[in-house]
Amino acid sequence: MAVEPRWLSPAEREAWLGLIGVVELLPGALDAQLQRDAGVSHFEYMVLAMLSEAPDHTLRMTALAAQTNSTLPRLSHVVTRLVNRGFVERIPCPQDKRATNAHLTDAGWRHIQASAPGHVATVREVVIDSLSAAQIEQLRKISASILARLDHTDRSNPASDFQRSLLVERADRSHINARQ
Repeated sequence: MAVEPRWLSPAEREAWLGLIGVVELLPGALDAQLQRDAGVSHFEYMVLAMLSEAPDHTLRMTALAAQTNSTLPRLSHVVTRLVNRGFVERIPCPQDKRATNAHLTDAGWRHIQASAPGHVATVREVVIDSLSAAQIEQLRKISASILARLDHTDRSNPASDFQRSLLVERADRSHINARQ
Protein backbone atom coordinates (compact mmCIF):
# COMPACT_ATOMS: atom_id res chain seq x y z
CA MET A 1 0.00 0.00 0.00
CA ALA A 2 1.38 3.39 -1.03
CA VAL A 3 2.00 5.96 1.65
CA GLU A 4 0.16 9.23 1.07
CA PRO A 5 2.62 12.15 0.67
CA ARG A 6 2.61 14.84 3.33
CA TRP A 7 1.44 17.67 1.07
CA LEU A 8 2.36 21.23 1.96
CA SER A 9 -0.24 23.38 3.64
CA PRO A 10 -1.06 26.68 1.89
CA ALA A 11 1.22 28.56 4.33
CA GLU A 12 4.05 26.01 3.88
CA ARG A 13 3.67 26.16 0.09
CA GLU A 14 3.82 29.96 0.11
CA ALA A 15 6.96 29.90 2.31
CA TRP A 16 8.55 27.22 0.11
CA LEU A 17 7.87 29.08 -3.13
CA GLY A 18 9.22 32.27 -1.57
CA LEU A 19 12.43 30.51 -0.60
CA ILE A 20 12.76 29.02 -4.08
CA GLY A 21 12.33 32.50 -5.55
CA VAL A 22 15.16 33.83 -3.37
CA VAL A 23 17.38 30.82 -4.14
CA GLU A 24 16.81 31.32 -7.88
CA LEU A 25 17.04 35.13 -8.10
CA LEU A 26 19.61 36.16 -5.48
CA PRO A 27 22.66 34.50 -7.07
CA GLY A 28 21.94 36.24 -10.38
CA ALA A 29 21.60 39.64 -8.69
CA LEU A 30 24.89 39.18 -6.82
CA ASP A 31 26.70 37.82 -9.89
CA ALA A 32 25.46 40.64 -12.13
CA GLN A 33 26.77 43.36 -9.80
CA LEU A 34 30.12 41.65 -9.26
CA GLN A 35 30.63 40.89 -12.97
CA ARG A 36 29.72 44.46 -13.90
CA ASP A 37 31.73 46.24 -11.22
CA ALA A 38 34.57 43.85 -10.39
CA GLY A 39 34.86 41.38 -13.27
CA VAL A 40 34.43 38.34 -10.98
CA SER A 41 31.65 35.88 -10.29
CA HIS A 42 30.06 35.69 -6.87
CA PHE A 43 31.89 32.43 -6.21
CA GLU A 44 35.24 33.98 -7.20
CA TYR A 45 34.45 36.90 -4.90
CA MET A 46 33.71 34.50 -2.02
CA VAL A 47 37.05 32.74 -2.56
CA LEU A 48 38.86 36.09 -2.44
CA ALA A 49 36.81 37.23 0.58
CA MET A 50 37.50 34.05 2.59
CA LEU A 51 41.22 34.39 1.86
CA SER A 52 41.15 38.08 2.79
CA GLU A 53 39.75 37.19 6.23
CA ALA A 54 42.18 34.33 6.89
CA PRO A 55 45.38 34.76 8.88
CA ASP A 56 48.20 35.66 6.47
CA HIS A 57 45.52 35.64 3.73
CA THR A 58 46.16 31.89 3.41
CA LEU A 59 43.98 28.79 3.74
CA ARG A 60 44.37 25.12 2.93
CA MET A 61 42.44 24.29 -0.19
CA THR A 62 40.27 21.84 1.78
CA ALA A 63 39.38 24.51 4.36
CA LEU A 64 38.72 27.05 1.60
CA ALA A 65 36.43 24.57 -0.16
CA ALA A 66 34.47 24.10 3.05
CA GLN A 67 34.22 27.83 3.75
CA THR A 68 32.92 28.49 0.25
CA ASN A 69 30.54 25.49 0.27
CA SER A 70 32.38 24.02 -2.69
CA THR A 71 33.85 20.76 -3.84
CA LEU A 72 37.62 20.58 -4.21
CA PRO A 73 37.41 20.10 -8.01
CA ARG A 74 35.20 23.18 -8.43
CA LEU A 75 37.42 25.23 -6.12
CA SER A 76 40.57 24.08 -7.90
CA HIS A 77 39.15 25.20 -11.24
CA VAL A 78 38.22 28.63 -9.86
CA VAL A 79 41.54 29.06 -8.05
CA THR A 80 43.32 28.33 -11.35
CA ARG A 81 41.37 31.21 -12.93
CA LEU A 82 42.27 33.47 -10.01
CA VAL A 83 45.94 32.41 -10.23
CA ASN A 84 45.92 33.27 -13.94
CA ARG A 85 44.61 36.74 -13.05
CA GLY A 86 47.30 37.22 -10.39
CA PHE A 87 44.83 37.35 -7.47
CA VAL A 88 45.78 34.06 -5.79
CA GLU A 89 48.81 31.82 -5.65
CA ARG A 90 49.11 28.16 -4.72
CA ILE A 91 51.79 27.39 -2.17
CA PRO A 92 52.83 24.17 -0.41
CA CYS A 93 51.35 23.72 3.05
CA PRO A 94 54.23 23.88 5.57
CA GLN A 95 52.34 21.67 8.08
CA ASP A 96 51.44 18.96 5.57
CA LYS A 97 53.52 18.52 2.42
CA ARG A 98 50.64 16.62 0.79
CA ALA A 99 48.35 19.65 1.05
CA THR A 100 48.25 22.89 -0.90
CA ASN A 101 47.42 26.33 0.42
CA ALA A 102 45.78 29.15 -1.47
CA HIS A 103 47.26 32.57 -0.72
CA LEU A 104 45.74 35.93 -1.61
CA THR A 105 48.32 38.04 -3.47
CA ASP A 106 48.73 41.78 -3.04
CA ALA A 107 46.81 42.24 -6.31
CA GLY A 108 44.04 40.01 -4.97
CA TRP A 109 43.94 42.00 -1.73
CA ARG A 110 43.61 45.26 -3.66
CA HIS A 111 40.89 43.73 -5.85
CA ILE A 112 38.80 42.50 -2.91
CA GLN A 113 39.20 45.84 -1.14
CA ALA A 114 37.99 47.65 -4.25
CA SER A 115 35.14 45.16 -4.85
CA ALA A 116 33.79 44.86 -1.30
CA PRO A 117 31.96 48.22 -1.02
CA GLY A 118 29.84 47.58 -4.14
CA HIS A 119 29.11 44.01 -3.10
CA VAL A 120 28.06 45.04 0.42
CA ALA A 121 25.87 47.78 -1.05
CA THR A 122 24.11 45.18 -3.23
CA VAL A 123 23.69 42.77 -0.30
CA ARG A 124 22.18 45.63 1.72
CA GLU A 125 19.94 46.72 -1.14
CA VAL A 126 18.52 43.33 -2.05
CA VAL A 127 18.48 41.60 1.37
CA ILE A 128 19.51 43.37 4.57
CA ASP A 129 17.76 46.73 4.21
CA SER A 130 14.44 45.04 3.40
CA LEU A 131 14.44 43.32 6.81
CA SER A 132 14.00 44.54 10.38
CA ALA A 133 16.54 43.59 13.06
CA ALA A 134 14.12 40.92 14.31
CA GLN A 135 13.74 39.51 10.77
CA ILE A 136 17.53 39.41 10.35
CA GLU A 137 17.74 37.35 13.54
CA GLN A 138 14.95 35.09 12.24
CA LEU A 139 16.77 34.73 8.92
CA ARG A 140 19.97 33.80 10.76
CA LYS A 141 18.14 31.12 12.74
CA ILE A 142 16.21 29.84 9.72
CA SER A 143 19.39 29.65 7.63
CA ALA A 144 21.18 27.79 10.43
CA SER A 145 18.32 25.27 10.71
CA ILE A 146 18.28 24.57 6.98
CA LEU A 147 22.07 24.46 6.71
CA ALA A 148 22.21 21.96 9.57
CA ARG A 149 20.12 19.58 7.44
CA LEU A 150 22.00 20.25 4.21
CA ASP A 151 25.58 20.47 5.50
CA HIS A 152 26.37 17.26 7.33
CA THR A 153 29.89 18.51 8.08
CA ASP A 154 28.28 21.27 10.19
CA ARG A 155 30.98 23.65 8.94
CA SER A 156 28.72 26.70 9.34
CA ASN A 157 28.26 26.04 13.07
CA PRO A 158 30.90 27.94 15.11
CA ALA A 159 30.91 25.16 17.71
CA SER A 160 31.42 22.36 15.17
CA ASP A 161 34.42 20.06 14.99
CA PHE A 162 35.18 21.52 11.55
CA GLN A 163 35.34 25.09 12.88
CA ARG A 164 37.46 23.93 15.84
CA SER A 165 39.85 22.24 13.38
CA LEU A 166 40.21 25.54 11.50
CA LEU A 167 41.07 27.27 14.77
CA VAL A 168 43.70 24.61 15.51
CA GLU A 169 45.11 25.01 12.00
CA ARG A 170 45.29 28.78 12.48
CA ALA A 171 46.93 28.37 15.89
CA ASP A 172 49.48 25.96 14.39
CA ARG A 173 50.21 28.45 11.61
CA SER A 174 50.55 31.31 14.12
CA HIS A 175 52.93 29.21 16.22
CA ILE A 176 55.08 28.40 13.18
CA ASN A 177 55.06 32.03 12.01
CA ALA A 178 56.08 33.20 15.48
CA ARG A 179 59.11 30.90 15.38
CA GLN A 180 60.26 32.18 11.98
